[in-house]
Amino acid sequence: MDYWKRSLTTHKLTKEDKKEIDKILFPIKNHKKVKQMKNYCQHGRISTYDHCCHVAALSYSINKKLHLGGDVRTILTGAMLHDFYLYDWHADDGGTHNWHGYIHAGRALKNAQTYFSIDKKTQEVIRCHMWPLNLFSIPKSREAWIVCAADKWVSLQETLFMRRKKT
Repeated sequence: MDYWKRSLTTHKLTKEDKKEIDKILFPIKNHKKVKQMKNYCQHGRISTYDHCCHVAALSYSINKKLHLGGDVRTILTGAMLHDFYLYDWHADDGGTHNWHGYIHAGRALKNAQTYFSIDKKTQEVIRCHMWPLNLFSIPKSREAWIVCAADKWVSLQETLFMRRKKT
């Protein structure tokens, strides 16, 4: 099914918006390591990959609709890579996943730096997306604030409305 038809975000994007998003994110979304995010559950029945796509689309929409003037490439790249940690945080691993909320932003940032050439502002978006849980990682740019807010909203929607069906 077409991503745009199944996106849970309620905002309306034009064909031009979708083209711009797809053009910027194409090399990231088609990277073999990023595609691995499809194998990990994020919230409810949503994969980490789809979660990042939802956050990217909503971040783009917030920036555009509210005329915030954030750099679109930074917003989209940071949003798509903000949870690029490549593990299933629901799986029992002897205890380190208990700290997932506090450590995954750092792991996602390390992976993003390893596989992509990202600037300091994009690094901040990834590092700060878990504020206020990570109290000392306060977003300092409008791009980081936008992605942080979009991530909270999308996570809430996925957790409440996209639950796994009970068998």
